[in-house]
Amino acid sequence: MPARNKLDLVLVWHMHQPDYRDHASGEFRQPWVYLHAIKDYCDMASHLERHPGVRAVVNFVPVLLDQIEDYVRQFATGELRDPLLRMLVHPNLNELRAGERHLLREWCFRSNHVTMVTPFPRYRRLHELYRSLEGGGEAALDFLSGAFYADLVTWYHLSWIGETERRIRPLAAELLAKGEGFTHADRMHLFDALGQIVSGLLPRYRALAAAGRIELSATPYAHPIAPLLLDLKCAREAMPEAPLPDAMSYPGGRARVFTHIDQAAASHEHRFGARCEGMWPAEGAVSTAFLQLLAGRGLRWAASSESVLANSLRRAGGGSLPERSHYLYRGYRIEAAPGLAVFFRDEKLSDLIGFEYARWHGRDAANHFVGELDAIRSRAPAGATPLVSVILDGENAWEHYPYNGYYFFEDLYSSLEAHAFIRSTTFGRYLADTPNLASLPAVVAGSWVYGTLSTWIGSPDKNRAWDLLCAAKQSYDLVIDSGRLDEQEKAAAEAQLMVCEGSDWFWWCGDYNPRAVVRSFDELYRGNLAGLYARLKLPPPVELASPLSQGNAESESVGTMRRAG
Repeated sequence: MPARNKLDLVLVWHMHQPDYRDHASGEFRQPWVYLHAIKDYCDMASHLERHPGVRAVVNFVPVLLDQIEDYVRQFATGELRDPLLRMLVHPNLNELRAGERHLLREWCFRSNHVTMVTPFPRYRRLHELYRSLEGGGEAALDFLSGAFYADLVTWYHLSWIGETERRIRPLAAELLAKGEGFTHADRMHLFDALGQIVSGLLPRYRALAAAGRIELSATPYAHPIAPLLLDLKCAREAMPEAPLPDAMSYPGGRARVFTHIDQAAASHEHRFGARCEGMWPAEGAVSTAFLQLLAGRGLRWAASSESVLANSLRRAGGGSLPERSHYLYRGYRIEAAPGLAVFFRDEKLSDLIGFEYARWHGRDAANHFVGELDAIRSRAPAGATPLVSVILDGENAWEHYPYNGYYFFEDLYSSLEAHAFIRSTTFGRYLADTPNLASLPAVVAGSWVYGTLSTWIGSPDKNRAWDLLCAAKQSYDLVIDSGRLDEQEKAAAEAQLMVCEGSDWFWWCGDYNPRAVVRSFDELYRGNLAGLYARLKLPPPVELASPLSQGNAESESVGTMRRAG
């Protein structure tokens, strides 16, 4: 292996949760934002803090940041709008109403049982007690006492605390050792600790960025599938026979995509004190038209996935495709979007971290990953420096790892710091060092899931979801143009529209997803559309009363499904 061959590695950790708030009441309908904050977002910051030789890109979706800051205010004021947090601090769990008891039983076992319940014998015993009674219905479950619910809600939050936080907080060790009989004082101390974790989160990432340790990037504001907002028919670039919605197009889609881009850039500069140089499009979904809009707004880089690049090269080359190592490990300039660099993730390496390594011993997984990088480096021409982009969710995989991936990251980051020929870097640094990139005429519209847009369009229920959104946008345009709303009402309507344009509502349509998750997101989506009509002072259409789809898959770990990557 030529000693002069080096390799640049860009790790991109994408942080995203959809907007779980009811914007009329301010209530949170699901708690995943603060749960991932106390577990994954804090752990990912801690791994980087412990390893100053590692560089990475951390991508925050603005709608996630909105919700994190919302929780910071809730912890600070005690004015709680998340039902699960209210149960944590409830002064007397013997006085719970039936709906509150149901909420605790429904939510407090929602996690990966192998890594987050089974390792704790007393938590596991609570689950076994619940399972022994649930067959008897509510009459049997009524035997569960306030002490049961106090222990249950405490254990649930203890199991969600990040491994790094468990190791530095004496309170966590004390409560884990106590194991049962948790008092209201115990729960209040735990609540205060969770508030400290959440409130310290964004300052930690700002500090890492200020020190040059990470590059912070963004996604268009509410995580929309921007290529489809621009042109529903672009789905057929990679899926020529795909059925499409009845609506011919999304009304005013170009202006809406600009709004998501511009508000994301403003959010980023406000929160992190610096201009956003790059964007990870929602789900890595790109089209040539979308990349042109990013270039027009002065973005320096965007990213997508290997399959999108392969489809684009096949089209540009008349169907032929060179060896993977000859085209993947570099950045590209898109001729149709001047000024913008586009990078493409290594799907194999990204998916090894996202889906496979959780079953490995941490050191074996880290060694294997570095070995794969060395193999890529050895295949490169003498003197060449391949660029490997590894991009995946920064939150969803780790609960499948023992200790939330603590030992995997410890071994991986240590190995990268010590390696003589592998440099972890960021896209911004890479562009500063490598001004001359390969050229690509245009891209075939697609995403990091199969290289297509099939996860968000093309099936009956997904297409129906688009038709409902297109109809709501037509109503929105008519009401806004009519002048019936004042400026405050228009701003509230637009905020609600942005939520409806998010990608997650379309992701979860389909009977290949867990039934409970499909039902939950179906209800959230139709509720958001109904909320938009309410903001417009219009009655919602009767179609919103009917579910989009009927999922029939089952999963114990609902709500925290690992997404693509």
